[in-house]
Amino acid sequence: MNVARLAAAGLLMGAAWVYYRTANEQAGAGVVYEGWENIGTGGAGLLSQVSSAAVGLLDYAEGALAVLSLSKMKDVTPDMLANNNVKAFLRVIRTGEGTAGADGYRTLYGGAKFSGFADHPRQKVTAGKWTSTAAGAYQALVSTWDETRRIMGLPDFSPASQDLFALGRIAARGALNDVLAGRFDSAIRKCAWEWASLPGSPYGQPTISWERAASLYASAGGVVLV
Repeated sequence: MNVARLAAAGLLMGAAWVYYRTANEQAGAGVVYEGWENIGTGGAGLLSQVSSAAVGLLDYAEGALAVLSLSKMKDVTPDMLANNNVKAFLRVIRTGEGTAGADGYRTLYGGAKFSGFADHPRQKVTAGKWTSTAAGAYQALVSTWDETRRIMGLPDFSPASQDLFALGRIAARGALNDVLAGRFDSAIRKCAWEWASLPGSPYGQPTISWERAASLYASAGGVVLV
């Protein structure tokens, strides 16, 4: 967390604590905390909850307001794909997108398959209420793929290039360090603005649950920073 986010979280915690103490006084609880050294177990628990909520709120606001930082894609290196947290996080994304199976890397929107990895298949498919050019393990739209391919110098639409594409989009959302460090919740909140199937996505499409996402991440070898 950078200094600005830490300061904002501190302000939110302070405001919540003032509210809590005032409420206790008004309710006649008879407990007035004069300083941090007098906080009991209950107070400490409350502060922990407030801190967690504050960080979550900041992640959400950051994702909603921030413009994509496409230059961060250049921070991605192929060796990062060997990182266990990266592999586990990509597994969560693929599961949400319905491409976790053996044919995921050649899956079109709607479930049909394409052949050949020379380039994005560039097929527009209508399935249900939506029409989309999404394809591959991370259901990349043509426009998003072309943007990422240009910045990252991806040579083709092979599985390796698709994995690097996904990591590039994660980086652009400001979540690369979160993924590498195991800050799972923070990474999901940020990447939910990129993949509509992730928990908390604002796009109104079906999502996997937080519980399932966390379970998939753990079973794939991901470690959560505590």
